[in-house]
Amino acid sequence: MNRRRLHILVVLLCTGLWAGAIWLGHSAGQLRFLDRLESALTDVRTLVRGVKAPPDLVTIVAIDDTVVKLVGTYPLPRAEIAKIVEAIARLEPKVIAIDLLLIDKGPADGDAALAKSLATGPTVLAAAAVFSNTVQPSAENDGPLARLPKASRFLLPLPAFADRAEVGIANVATGQTGTPLSVPMLFRTRDKIELSFPLRVASIAIDQPLTIEPDRLRFGDRPIPTASHYALPISYYGPRQTIRTISAANLVDGQIDNKEAIQGRIVVLGATATGAGDFFPTPFDSLMPGVEIISTAITHLVAGDGLVRNQTVRIAGAITAILLPMLLVGLLVWRRNPIGLVAVSAVVLAWATANTIAFAHGIWLDAATTIAAAAPPLMLFGAVQLWSGRRSAQHLAVQNRLLEQFHTPGLQEWLTRDPDFLLAPVRQNAAVVFVDLSGFTSLSETLDPDATRGLLKEFHALVDKEATRCGGMITSFLGDGAMILFGLPKAAEDDATRAAQCSIALCVKTERWIEALPPAIAHRIGFKIGAHFGPIVASRLGGRNHQHITAAGDTVNVASRLMEVAARHDVRLALSDTLRTAAKRNGARLKTGSLAGPVEAQIRGRSGSLVVWLWRSERPTLDQRTHRDAAE
Repeated sequence: MNRRRLHILVVLLCTGLWAGAIWLGHSAGQLRFLDRLESALTDVRTLVRGVKAPPDLVTIVAIDDTVVKLVGTYPLPRAEIAKIVEAIARLEPKVIAIDLLLIDKGPADGDAALAKSLATGPTVLAAAAVFSNTVQPSAENDGPLARLPKASRFLLPLPAFADRAEVGIANVATGQTGTPLSVPMLFRTRDKIELSFPLRVASIAIDQPLTIEPDRLRFGDRPIPTASHYALPISYYGPRQTIRTISAANLVDGQIDNKEAIQGRIVVLGATATGAGDFFPTPFDSLMPGVEIISTAITHLVAGDGLVRNQTVRIAGAITAILLPMLLVGLLVWRRNPIGLVAVSAVVLAWATANTIAFAHGIWLDAATTIAAAAPPLMLFGAVQLWSGRRSAQHLAVQNRLLEQFHTPGLQEWLTRDPDFLLAPVRQNAAVVFVDLSGFTSLSETLDPDATRGLLKEFHALVDKEATRCGGMITSFLGDGAMILFGLPKAAEDDATRAAQCSIALCVKTERWIEALPPAIAHRIGFKIGAHFGPIVASRLGGRNHQHITAAGDTVNVASRLMEVAARHDVRLALSDTLRTAAKRNGARLKTGSLAGPVEAQIRGRSGSLVVWLWRSERPTLDQRTHRDAAE
């Protein structure tokens, strides 16, 4: 296994261990801050889903501001509550659920009237559980009921009322944002277990035996999936009064003539009056009456349309919380570039969309745990990648600056696109220019080495500037000379033109450079340039660890020998007629200086003659000016 694969394996393993630790910690009741995040994300998913029409099974009879105004006091006297219950009973509901705590004695006649009204039909009264600890103690055993919400005591209705009705615990479980996220279905004290208020109401409405099974409840043959510890998740239908709601005042006054709103339905009597105190924030409402939350839970139990957060869903959430971070980090490892970031963004968007769609269809997949498992390793690895990328970029920049000293920028870009460039020799037409300082060898024998190096550096910089400006490639600096190639990395129609222009520019610039040197040096050196156009063989030369690009063939040899022709004719530049013709064919005009020729010239080491053109500057050279001054 190579080093990179080992690093990838270690990164993925660490990511998986982190994700597993987050999931286990949250499942064990630690990391409570994730509950706040999950509550907020649940609100967001509920709002994205939007308002949903509830099954028309429940009617809320509200003790609202109108009733309080009519009676003149709140809480309502027991006699007034009895009138409301009797009015509901006359319309023959399936069950009457009274979401009011009737735990204190009132006037004897009022209590008697209410007790009598409770006997008129199936009725469920609300009780409350009192908890001494905010954080529930750990379970004493591993039984399915061991982790039920453990109350220190129950606040039960007065015996006179409880003897005539069923009793259920009406507590709800709120998240850290205050929004009720679920309703516990079962409560326990040290010696007994009580059913919740919604569960009591639903059991009467469904009229099927209730069975408590591990991780779920069952009415007859119909399962009711619950979350951990037999909690029923709440899926809000919409803002307040989304569930059918009528004022108790209308019932008492007899303003509801038809029985449609009551008959055969579950009726929940509860307080919605301002100042009643039983209000909670929900995704759709800043203040929703508790009676509507209880009615939502009852509807879920009877209709079976609540959120599913059972063991199967929790296992799927655990798998997602572990595998998703590993996948995201793996994508960044796979592509350390914008493609990897796009892939990560696409996967995150797909997960968020799938999670939201599942929630809208009643499946509550945990989101906070997955985010906590994925975000830290993703950000940490991304930061490491960014730091590593910057270091690599800096290293590559240094390497590029170093390579620029050996290769032209165009050739570097070409090698980046095609690393196999010129591994196999290529035959093509190209223009070749040779430039060489004359007299420099003898001059260097009398100069200090640093001075010699300084002269060469200035000359090489001059050649490099003109070659780069004209698009040529310096294949090598030959001591006090250089070879410039026009036609690589690929041949172009104006290669000959640019070579001719570069040759003349070198003549002009080199003359000026020599003239600027101290006279003792300037009188001892000169230069010659030869330029030719024709077929070459371009290739890489060298071993495995060091290679350079060069050209060979008769065209290269002729260009080199043309410097001798320039010297014999006492000119700066000798260029072949082949090069001039190719440049002229491309529309080039050599304006600077003057061309003399054509001249038949013998090329050393080559049979026959070559037609050559000789270039002279229109300005007198330094030697010519010196001779003229001496004659005067």
